[in-house]
Amino acid sequence: MTIRIGVMGCASIARRRMLPAMAASSTIEIAAIAGRNPDAAKALATDYDCVPAHGYAALLDRRNLDIDAVYIPLPAALHAEWAEAALRAGKHVLAEKPLSLAAPTTRRLLDLADERGLVLMENVMFVHHSQHQAVRDLVIRGDIGEPRSFRAVFTVPRRRDDDIRLDPALGGGALWDVGVYPIRAALHFQDLLGGRLSVLGAMLTTREAAVETAGEALLRTAAGVGVHVSFGLDHAYEASYTLHGTENAVTVHRAFTPGADETPDVTLGATHLRLPPDDQVTNTIDAFASVVMASRTSLPAPARTDALRQSELLDDIRSAARRDPA
Repeated sequence: MTIRIGVMGCASIARRRMLPAMAASSTIEIAAIAGRNPDAAKALATDYDCVPAHGYAALLDRRNLDIDAVYIPLPAALHAEWAEAALRAGKHVLAEKPLSLAAPTTRRLLDLADERGLVLMENVMFVHHSQHQAVRDLVIRGDIGEPRSFRAVFTVPRRRDDDIRLDPALGGGALWDVGVYPIRAALHFQDLLGGRLSVLGAMLTTREAAVETAGEALLRTAAGVGVHVSFGLDHAYEASYTLHGTENAVTVHRAFTPGADETPDVTLGATHLRLPPDDQVTNTIDAFASVVMASRTSLPAPARTDALRQSELLDDIRSAARRDPA
């Protein structure tokens, strides 16, 4: 079985990472690429020998195209609108994170997918990299002792003033753009850290921008293990997390965006672990395809639960934050 997929938009993430991986997949066929700019859509569609479409709605019209699924790399504020439209048109959906800008909307979309027997998957790729399973194995084996704290950071250099991630109308801001990653990392390990996460406090900082450019949040698990996440759009690059235990600590130094040929940089105390490279983009596409081809009526429970709980925590962080106008 081959899944015919239509791509909504010509975003950088689609051009740099997702489209090349889809083109190399044995289970995905790129059937069409849609864009608001017909010339851009046509040029990109030519590269992948598929049909160009003018406007996102054209992907969902069976009179023009026959596709099984839609990939949505649009700005965050448009994810919910077009994910819902695709689900109502009977298409499976792989959407960039976050699925929506509010937890009730995320829940409604997941429920809609369930009702229609369709897959709605959030494109959080790093969780599909094998380095994180290696970390889980270390913790389960007791190599760090009993977990005592978790810290995760994702910060990137300053954006250009016209970058969409600085546009509030498009769902810009550090929380929804880079804050998702450390929050999802904490969720990925919450079962080992002591159960359900809750937000204790947070701050969001705005510096010469219409959206927050940095943030910090303090959370705890049900067992009282502390979780500290940091994120920002105006920083030196860092993408890491550390689990501290009673005996040792394990750190993933390039946790969220490792290249497919890159050797994982994971340390246990002062020891650098030797782990094989892995391709999280290909793994994510394969995971989406496998769920679709298995004819499931919804996502497997952990993926669905994490997507919803992530959305709830993002809401809670924004509610708890003290905005700093400096």
